[in-house]
Amino acid sequence: MSRMSPSRRTRATAPLRLAALAAFLALAGCGVLPKNEPIALYRPEPRLLVDPAWPKADWQLQIARPGADAVADSARILVRPRAGELQVYKGAAWTQPAPDIVHDTMMRAFIDSGRFAGVARRGEGVSPRYELLLDLRRFESDYAGGSTPTVRIAVGARLVHNIDNRIVASRVFEADVAADGTAVAHINRAFEQGLGEVSTQMIGWVLAEGGRSADRSRY
Repeated sequence: MSRMSPSRRTRATAPLRLAALAAFLALAGCGVLPKNEPIALYRPEPRLLVDPAWPKADWQLQIARPGADAVADSARILVRPRAGELQVYKGAAWTQPAPDIVHDTMMRAFIDSGRFAGVARRGEGVSPRYELLLDLRRFESDYAGGSTPTVRIAVGARLVHNIDNRIVASRVFEADVAADGTAVAHINRAFEQGLGEVSTQMIGWVLAEGGRSADRSRY
């Protein structure tokens, strides 16, 4: 009988570990796990930095809820204590799943920027010229061998022209913010800063790419 090499065993068990973590998070989110301790709830409240150079758009935008894998699509706050290991903070959680936090953040930021003729979610009865499709790739704190973590956020974005379903532009937006401590409150503040950076970058990008696409369509 042939034996599986250690490297093959590692590759074979990695998906099982990921599936187990996803199942744990799902059970926790459904309230199946015993509740032996109070849960502190956190919600990042980022600040939008409006760039006065941003143009005004005469078109409406629709923003879809970000897609995410089963691990990220959870209200548990993810932490990576060392490379290759993913855990959750004990006794702490977001007020809603991470994709919804990102979605609400982007909705508020794009509306508050005052640069769009309209901003809406899917199903709100508007006829937007563009839709912003989002993919939440990272939303975690990462110790990376250090004594304090760095919050890492990565959101993929595709700007789609709704009339012909054409992808106008695509980009990945990232923010790495060093936390000023190890408490979850410190982590939350770092998430606030990171979400503010990502939303500010994304608004400028959507205005620029949407404007270029609109100019081309006139000719």
